[in-house]
Amino acid sequence: MNLALKSLAFLAAALFLAGCDPRSDLDEKPVDLGAFKLGHNLVVARKPSVGPGSMKVTEAEWQAAIEGAVDDRFGRYEGDRLYHLGMSVDGYFLTSLDAGVPLVPSLKSILLMTVTLWDDQLGRKLNEEAHEISVISAFNGAGAFPTKERLLEILSAQAAKQIETWLEENPDWFQPPYE
Repeated sequence: MNLALKSLAFLAAALFLAGCDPRSDLDEKPVDLGAFKLGHNLVVARKPSVGPGSMKVTEAEWQAAIEGAVDDRFGRYEGDRLYHLGMSVDGYFLTSLDAGVPLVPSLKSILLMTVTLWDDQLGRKLNEEAHEISVISAFNGAGAFPTKERLLEILSAQAAKQIETWLEENPDWFQPPYE
């Protein structure tokens, strides 16, 4: 493959990944979540299931990535009532590209989480059962393979976006009478 064709393939891959960036809307006005203001943002990843051949990720790495993505997404909300998010990393698979593995058309990384929302004023959680989040992020195989840090960033940002969508689907939690 000549250099021009490789450059074009890399550019196409970069544009595809940029177009799928779940953080692309962070400069826009956030969706309406009424009185929502982020209080605690807690992530645990004590004993997640890890897919075979996955890159290993420590609990501290998951905490930093997910808490950062949640802060970026929910720090924009300026409501007058505190809500706390408790999140658990239940499983993951981070695609690893070892030197001996042939490049395949689509490699996927996966993050499985459960989320609980707490209302600070009521002193209780609002969802009786933990909400399940499943993130599947595909890498199309063109261009430079993303680093472990970049994969964590992508998965965490997509998870935060899914959490926002879930909260948006439950507007009664953020509007009076809050019960």
